[in-house]
Amino acid sequence: MDRVVIIGNGGTGKSVLARELGKRTGLPVFHLDAVFWKSGWEPTPKDEWMMKVEELVRRPAWIMDGNYSSTMDIRLKEADTIIFLDYSRWMSIYGIVKRRIMYRNQTRPDMAEGCKEKLDSAFVKWVWNYDKERAPLLREKLKKVKDTQIHHFRSRKELQAWLARL
Repeated sequence: MDRVVIIGNGGTGKSVLARELGKRTGLPVFHLDAVFWKSGWEPTPKDEWMMKVEELVRRPAWIMDGNYSSTMDIRLKEADTIIFLDYSRWMSIYGIVKRRIMYRNQTRPDMAEGCKEKLDSAFVKWVWNYDKERAPLLREKLKKVKDTQIHHFRSRKELQAWLARL
């Protein structure tokens, strides 16, 4: 496990898992939210974003958490381990509300400086619709991935059991 991609709906704990795996393995962790967003929730221009991700995946070892469909294929191709946190929409909604409460008026550790935690209707809608709009496409994409260890977790309990065995 040298190149790890962690994907899943918002609020599933991708960044928390990335930090935990980073501690356990010593691998560098890259939170894609912190790479993509600039202060004040300013997105990185597409060309610059693609170059940043391509640069990161060329490194010999890493853990990356985040979705970002524009770079998904690049990351999946270079990963030796994929972790898909495929929880219910209710768990995801719970996660984003909990995160909003925990980091109210603060920038969370996995986000770019100057991006205070927020919860808007567009993001809630994205999280709510993930199960129907994004997850099925991701499941199909993962079926086509070869020579890569894939861990597909449907609950936090499954993930915790796997972590206990590491």
